[in-house]
Amino acid sequence: MVEFELPETMTEEFLSLIPEQREKVAEWMSEGRLLSYTLSMDRSKLWATVAAESEAAVSEMLDTFPLTPFMEAEIFELAFNERANMFIPKFSLN
Repeated sequence: MVEFELPETMTEEFLSLIPEQREKVAEWMSEGRLLSYTLSMDRSKLWATVAAESEAAVSEMLDTFPLTPFMEAEIFELAFNERANMFIPKFSLN
């Protein structure tokens, strides 16, 4: 699990990278590399649960997040991660 501390003041550069960050999150979620991505209500903390073999692999992933240079990250190795198996149906626009 990665705990990010977001900057107190979000610059225009930071804000401009949010769409790119969201694309990366969606990509990793669909690949099963990112299991959860959670933002605190006050937008000061962000948590991400990552499926990786090592802390080094997590660090390599974080290096490709567009917002990583603006945040402080701390990696915690988890023994297990239980979560509800939530099925969200996909709707066809056809």
